[in-house]
Amino acid sequence: MDSTGAARRRYLVLENGRVFEGFAFGADAAAAGEVVFATNMSGFAESVTDPCCEGQIVAQTFPLVGNTGVSPAGNAHLKGYIVREWCQSPSHFTCMGTLDTFFVERNIPGIWGVDTRALTKLIRSEGAMIGALTDDPASVDFEALKAYDNSDAVARVSIAAPAQYPADNAQYKVVLWDFGMKQSTVQCLNDRGCDVIAVPYGWTAEQVLAERPDGVLLSNGPGDPAQYQSIVNEIKQLRKKGIAIFGIGLGHQLLAIANGGSIEKLKYGHRGGCAVKELSTGRTLITSQNHGYAVTMDGLPTNASVSYVNADDGTCEGLNYEGFKGFSAQFAPEACWTPHGEGNLFDRFIAIMKGRDA
Repeated sequence: MDSTGAARRRYLVLENGRVFEGFAFGADAAAAGEVVFATNMSGFAESVTDPCCEGQIVAQTFPLVGNTGVSPAGNAHLKGYIVREWCQSPSHFTCMGTLDTFFVERNIPGIWGVDTRALTKLIRSEGAMIGALTDDPASVDFEALKAYDNSDAVARVSIAAPAQYPADNAQYKVVLWDFGMKQSTVQCLNDRGCDVIAVPYGWTAEQVLAERPDGVLLSNGPGDPAQYQSIVNEIKQLRKKGIAIFGIGLGHQLLAIANGGSIEKLKYGHRGGCAVKELSTGRTLITSQNHGYAVTMDGLPTNASVSYVNADDGTCEGLNYEGFKGFSAQFAPEACWTPHGEGNLFDRFIAIMKGRDA
């Protein structure tokens, strides 16, 4: 609001010159980032705290956002937020605050009143692009927008030092290589009797192996996997040691590159609920996803076979490997959106560590 109590204007300016007008909420700040859209109809709090959103301005396609409020916990990793309608009076038994206050406390600007349908159609047509949230569209530097660099995204979201997450009656030890991990991943491992040590992205294979783990989980995370060649080189060393390796999201992509696979940038990515076909059973699963890159089908690792494909565009959603104990999934297996959930991928990881599944 301005000094008169009227809603203050705010603008989304895209690198192609298109301007969307709306109203300000959240922090009194400007921001630049990759403008993407998310299709989930619920779980906006999970969206804004997902490390995979680092460096992005996220538009929600669902028109009403914020009606259940937020809890005060969690870091927000996005640069800005775009909604059609922002609920200023949330109501839910878990509500401990408003989305507006959440963003103000984290210095993240939001914009509401935007025609998010038109914005989404534009991104689907022209692809994700860099944009700016600003109260003064004339001040936007388009050359700076086009030069926007998000290459250090993993460094910004990874932990700075190792962290221990012990389990009750632990039977296994797992190193969780943190490229932007979710706490729900830790919980899924703890629930299955795994002591977890989360380690920074900059660790080496030698440091990981010095922990004497039964398995290594390569976490999800943000950004272009081609920018993390140093991590890929360490994964190449790790796979030679006969240890169980499970890759999720960015970890899935990095594992593929380490085995000779190639990556493509998707036109507008997969963010929200996505249908995935499990090739071994023919089942269609509704999965949670948040990524802008995928393993190419015409550049698969020679030692890998596809386990899951996206039901909409046919892109690779999972791989099984021969020659070492490795497998991976592009989607988030800890998000149980199907009757049976996808916790079975964590169960398979346990089975591999037990030596029952190679």
